[in-house]
Amino acid sequence: MPEVPQAGTGPTGTAAPGASVSIEDVEEAMKDVVDPELGINVVDLGLVYGLHVDEDTNLVIDMTLTSAACPLTDVITDQTEQALEGLVNDVAINWVWMPPWGPDKITPDGREQLRALGFNV
Repeated sequence: MPEVPQAGTGPTGTAAPGASVSIEDVEEAMKDVVDPELGINVVDLGLVYGLHVDEDTNLVIDMTLTSAACPLTDVITDQTEQALEGLVNDVAINWVWMPPWGPDKITPDGREQLRALGFNV
């Protein structure tokens, strides 16, 4: 995931005082959210730009898609809500388009998974 300032986190990357969930826990849960077209999770695809947990364990996710015209936004939203159910009180997705997504955002694990599917990355 690209380096993005994380609002509401302490110096160790854990949730702010009073929150009971860490950014690492949220990121791990988000690996259950799979891009329906590519079959790779949104974290390893580099679609998650930022995770912000407040003191009430409400989460805002800065996320993008491989294309602004993606017809599967609702599917990804539903998967996100299911993956985070019970982990955070509330989740909101802030769809962002800058910087634009590109293959450079894919993690090494994501590249490995795409190669296994036959993609040349």
